[in-house]
Amino acid sequence: MRTSPTRLSRVLTRTALLVVTATAVAATAACGGTGSGGSGGQTVTVYSADGLDAWYKTQFDKFRAETGIAVDVVAAGSGEVVNRLEKEQSNPQADVVVTLPPFIQKADAAGLLQPLGVDTSAYPATEKDPDGRFVSLAGNYLNFIANNSVDASKLTWDDLLKPEYLGKIQYSTPGQAGDGTAVLILLQQLRGKDGALDYLKRLQVNNVGPSASTGKLQPKVDKGELLIANGDVQMNMESITSKGSEFGIFFPASADGARHTVALPYSMGLAKGAPHAEAAKKLMDYLLSKEVQQTLGPDAFAVSARTDLAAAPAAGSSPTPAALLQGVQVVRPDWTKVLADLNGDVAAYEKAIGG
Repeated sequence: MRTSPTRLSRVLTRTALLVVTATAVAATAACGGTGSGGSGGQTVTVYSADGLDAWYKTQFDKFRAETGIAVDVVAAGSGEVVNRLEKEQSNPQADVVVTLPPFIQKADAAGLLQPLGVDTSAYPATEKDPDGRFVSLAGNYLNFIANNSVDASKLTWDDLLKPEYLGKIQYSTPGQAGDGTAVLILLQQLRGKDGALDYLKRLQVNNVGPSASTGKLQPKVDKGELLIANGDVQMNMESITSKGSEFGIFFPASADGARHTVALPYSMGLAKGAPHAEAAKKLMDYLLSKEVQQTLGPDAFAVSARTDLAAAPAAGSSPTPAALLQGVQVVRPDWTKVLADLNGDVAAYEKAIGG
């Protein structure tokens, strides 16, 4: 994340239905409503890109125990989260917004965020908006997953074009899902814009079809309905470790053998017109605290951006994102430029694949 982006001229693809996951222990009201807990019975509503569900459950339960404030989560694809915010501007429902780039920048550019109002001094400038409207909550990275029946250790980008993967590959849709957008961005970095479109046009022969949510691809690969899909390190490592998913993580190699990924932090902002802004600030303070951020590695397979945790050793013997990324080159795009070009890039992508 770099600087605040220019405003977009139009909204991306409309939102699909969202899945609501209530994480409070006791009964809570619907999104944006009030519950029966303490602190005035408030319920903070979080609109979030999917993937952090288990970590949220643990932390939000602790937060309610400490403050009496309940938390509801509306989880969806990264683009869908922002689209819902846009539709609800006249009657805001969300308090806190968590999504991947460039969609957090899109929300900011559309005037859907307000200053956080919390202390982010422990976070470097590269991990937060210079105007104080969003900050990295959990570091994450693009990857691909393959069913365990596939030896993915040496798979290249060109291998994914082979006829043996006809109808067995799916990636989330650029412009709708953060991970899917990252696929397009990474290919642009590796092959240029025209080269990326040419590749994705050829890959479309094997691609099952669009998907607004990357998380929905995991069970399909686990069951073998798909052999390969895109994903991200945090979500996929959590699924393998906690759910025993039958897939492995890999990074497709280029012709020269180099493997690359894109940094995709879950970024957090305060929604403009948040119904429970003060309670939301308490929640954000809690999530950004050193104590809670220390749990990201062992509990969420994510990386904290806090400067005082940069050299923290890995906890336990479980695999870590850092170990997984050994030998993989991390691309950190200029999200301002990505966002400025995104409408045109998505339109060109849709045209290339025949959308």
